[in-house]
Amino acid sequence: MKRCVDCTAEKITTNRPIAIDKRTGKPVPGPRCTSHHRAKRTATRARNHARYVQNTYKLPPGMYPAILAAQGGRCFICQRASGKARMLAVDHDHGCCPGGESCGKCVRSLLCSPCNQLLGHLRDDVEALRRAVVVIRDRPAQAVINSLN
Repeated sequence: MKRCVDCTAEKITTNRPIAIDKRTGKPVPGPRCTSHHRAKRTATRARNHARYVQNTYKLPPGMYPAILAAQGGRCFICQRASGKARMLAVDHDHGCCPGGESCGKCVRSLLCSPCNQLLGHLRDDVEALRRAVVVIRDRPAQAVINSLN
């Protein structure tokens, strides 16, 4: 039976079963136990996301977690999404930098996908957002309904 390379390196003596790739049915590269495979996969995803944020939005290393912490670990708008299941999107002003690449100074906040898509759909129109607040707060259709009853 193969042993986990990380368990061996850490001198863990318990026999942990080697993780199996769900798609292929073969042992994962390494080979690694399920715990170490999960930890390695999580670290790789975090490293790739950090590189993506750095290259795309010109944020210095460690800035994404700092912004997330400043927002209380949640989407800035809805305050529900935490970014644990899916990383929060970096919201930025598309009108700031020509050519599609961000300069880093146009980053506004971290948002979940629905909130980020909402701002994109409204094309950052402040008046449209004010009308959305009126809809939620005042229910303008109720005036019409009440007048017809």
